[in-house]
Amino acid sequence: MNSNEELKNVLLDVDFISKLVVGIGEVAEITDVATRQIRYWEEKGIISSSKETEGTTRKYDYLNVKKIILIKELLDDGYTLDAAAKKVEDRMKVINEAFAKLAKRS
Repeated sequence: MNSNEELKNVLLDVDFISKLVVGIGEVAEITDVATRQIRYWEEKGIISSSKETEGTTRKYDYLNVKKIILIKELLDDGYTLDAAAKKVEDRMKVINEAFAKLAKRS
């Protein structure tokens, strides 16, 4: 199996995606967004982490990692943080609505 097929299989693996939770350091490494910037975005309410107890490492699920990647791409294209966050929220809403419709068909 070539790498494109492997990637496609991972992206279609709903169980894997639903269980994917990554620490802030790994997210920073994967997305090339500094941990400080990720924390700032969280403080602004753009993304959210799950912290089991106070003082533990912030962890991010698949949807928040996806948001970070999309926001970074838009920032790289010249969007402001607020404009990028709004655009990503709008995209995520459309995607969620489409998948909700698909789920109702099943």
